[in-house]
Amino acid sequence: MNKHSETLREEEHVEHKKLGKDRYNKQMKKLQIELAHLQAWVKKSGSRVIILFEGRDAAGKGGMIKRITERVSPRVFRVIALPSPSDREKSQIFMQRYIQHFPAAGEIVIFDRSWYNRAGVERVMGFCSEKTTRRFLELTPLF
Repeated sequence: MNKHSETLREEEHVEHKKLGKDRYNKQMKKLQIELAHLQAWVKKSGSRVIILFEGRDAAGKGGMIKRITERVSPRVFRVIALPSPSDREKSQIFMQRYIQHFPAAGEIVIFDRSWYNRAGVERVMGFCSEKTTRRFLELTPLF
């Protein structure tokens, strides 16, 4: 990589960080219009859509989900943010706890955190055993 490329990368990174409020709001408006189109298509076609948000605490997931859903119908868009699993839920097949929240025809469900983190985040952080991770990875493709 030459010096010019490095400078360009740094400038792009800085520009991204300095996204002004006016530019941010303009971009959000465009995205919210697209979400309205998605909402209309999902309703008309009877499709089912799942959107997954994953990230560390305080990464901005909740704020972004709030912005996404502020101009769409709560009859079409649902946000699911499950608490820690109960003892009963811990004994179930991992996906079981999420199935009841999957979208019906004409719905979009946003998961704030998601069912797929067992194989990555939970294993790395020591929240589940290697055996549990292996079982999850075997069941998920079948599911």
